[in-house]
Amino acid sequence: MLKRGLICLLLLVEMCFGGAKNMLVTPSFVKQPMTIIDIRTEPEWRETGLVSGAIPLTFFDEKGRYDTKVFLAKLEKYVTKETPFALICRTGNRTSAVSEFLGELGYAVINLQGGMVELVKQGYQPVPYRP
Repeated sequence: MLKRGLICLLLLVEMCFGGAKNMLVTPSFVKQPMTIIDIRTEPEWRETGLVSGAIPLTFFDEKGRYDTKVFLAKLEKYVTKETPFALICRTGNRTSAVSEFLGELGYAVINLQGGMVELVKQGYQPVPYRP
């Protein structure tokens, strides 16, 4: 337990300097006090639920379209460039691209590899999505 806490602390310190990091998603990580942005679509949130406390904020719509200006304006209501936060999607493919983009802009972002599929596979129970 102490080892995990130390690893999380070191990761957070490193994140304070901006840039994207990749981390395999685990139930213990998503229980840490960190903002998690779920970039999936509303139908996905309804189907599987969300990480408890996660902020649903779609990046790509159901047809794969996106508007970075709109997304960034919404994102900035929840995080700053200096505040470490994590992104989650279904499997980690979308968050890989979005976290790299945000990292290049100077955000301290963590891509949760494996996404909700991996998290549920490890036994995590999402909470229902409530619009």
